[in-house]
Formats: sequence, structure tokens, C-alpha cells
Amino acid sequence: MLSMTPTGWFQVAWSGEIGIGQVHRMHYFGRELVAWRAQSGRLTVMDAYCEHLGAHLGHGGHVEGEAIQCPFHGWQWNAEGHNVCIPYEPRPNPGRRMRTYPVVERNESVYIWHDEHRRDPYFDVPDIFGDFDDGLTAADYYPQQRLYRPATRLHPQYVLENGVDFAHFKFVHKTPIVPLFTRHDFSGPVSYVDFTITFEGDDGQRIDDVKSGVEAINGGLGVAVTKSWGMVDNRTISAITPVDETTCDVRFMVYIGRVPGDDSEKTRERARLFGQMVIDQFVADIEIWSHQRYQATPALAPSEHKSFMEFRTWASQFYPESRSL
Repeated sequence: MLSMTPTGWFQVAWSGEIGIGQVHRMHYFGRELVAWRAQSGRLTVMDAYCEHLGAHLGHGGHVEGEAIQCPFHGWQWNAEGHNVCIPYEPRPNPGRRMRTYPVVERNESVYIWHDEHRRDPYFDVPDIFGDFDDGLTAADYYPQQRLYRPATRLHPQYVLENGVDFAHFKFVHKTPIVPLFTRHDFSGPVSYVDFTITFEGDDGQRIDDVKSGVEAINGGLGVAVTKSWGMVDNRTISAITPVDETTCDVRFMVYIGRVPGDDSEKTRERARLFGQMVIDQFVADIEIWSHQRYQATPALAPSEHKSFMEFRTWASQFYPESRSL
């Protein structure tokens, strides 16, 4: 049984869901959380229950300037979790503090750092544009297309393990694609998996001949970004966040590359259809993952063994138990 409290960055919302002055309720890692955006635009994620008498800040709490105010007795808490106002006392309570979480907003998403031991972040959230270092930006792509599946029975590790699974394409996605891996780098908390795309029957094909491929960056177990080139220019973000001991919220985002000099309605519709095709392929994987049982000692074929075991050794670092998986 894999722990559902791994360390890392995990998406808890999209940035557009939390406007200035708004309070947003969430439930992740078995905890009630709230996100709120101050008048300055700063976003905070904290535990939901007021340290005074336990009122839930997401039910009637509201933003006052740079603090969130409890609906029960008006106590105010700032972005660092400090009590900054008790309206019926001359001074706040310096001895109590709300638990807050490191927050990053990137690629239209809100990520929090989760660590059972409350350590500071020790790696960054992958950036779907900046980390591939090719000079392209969001302006080179059509707007993000999204999939959201709340409370789905799966584990984040299933999703990333898929990145080293060359054999599933034919059976899950009904395609004759045969990935030819060109990079497996599991040397740090951010890992890299690249492959070129060949097809069944192309046994004599060399890497130099291949015109399509995928580059993936895995930021721990919670976030993976990919860049696909060749057949369809697209980038994806998969973000899997544990809700409780059995379920995760699944978010998947797709960007389709623009055609230079062609912004016709026909081209935009074609991009939308391509984006939906990519999402549909991810949904096919979800149908497998949501009924999957974790095999701690899998019966791996010889051609699978090295990549799967390298991945699982890498994944083990993110669990509080730090055991080998």
C-alpha cells in the first residue's frame, strides 16, 4: 500500500478560481484547507480551522486587506499565519499561529508544498515553458484545455510510472507507437524521461531518422510536464493531488501549438480537436489507474525491469517512511 502523504508540490486549484478578496475551500491530504487572495494579489493557503475556537474560515470568512477574518469572532490572520487582530482586545495573540503552506502560482495553476515533516521546499515546480529552454512561451500556443476528475481512486505514482511504460501504448491507446527511450535521469528530486516515437514494423529505424518525440519533466510525484514534438506540437501538465487515503483529484492540461501566420477559425477548431484527442488519451489511462492495484513486487518482463525499478527507487524518496518501493 503506497502512502497518500508524499512530499512535494501538488496542485490544489487553478489561479483563476481565486480572485482578489475571495476565499476558496479545499480538502487535500485528509485536511480542510482554505486559499485566499489578499487585496495586494498575494495568495495564501492555510489550514481551515481558526486557532481561536475552531470555526471554519471557508464558511463565512472573508478577506480584510492583507488578512483573512474569522466569521465567528472576527480574529484576523495574515499570510504567515500570525494573528494580527482581535477586535475586542488591545493587541493580537502572538502565541498562536495558523499552519500555512508554501505556494507557487505557475502555468495558471496553484501549487502547495506538502511535507509531513514540515521541511521547506527543496525543488521547484516544473515550468511547462521555461524548463524546456526553447524560447517558446504561452503566446506560441492556444489557450489551455483542461480535464478535472475530482476524488478519483488512484495514486500519483501510477501516473508518473506510466512515463516509463513503453508497452501500454498498443493496448490502452490502440496505437502502433513504440517509444524508444533516449533519456532516463532519476538522479535528483526532479527527473527527466525523453523518448522518440517509432512505429511497429520500423525495426531498422534509427534515432536520427525519427521526427517525433516526447520530453517529460517530473517534479516529484505531484506534477509532470511534457513537450511533444513532430506529429502534433503540444505540451501537457498532469497534476495528481491526494484528497484522502484512497482518492486523488486529477487535473490535466493541454496546450496546442499555434500555426505561425494562420489564426483562422478552422485552424483554431483543429487545435481544439487535437487538444481533446490528447485529453481522451489521458482519460483512457485514468480508466486503468482507477481500478489498478499496486504491485509491490511486479512480474516485470526483462525489457521493462531496468526502467521500472529505476523509477520506483527514485519515487521512494518522496514518502515519509523513506522505504524502498
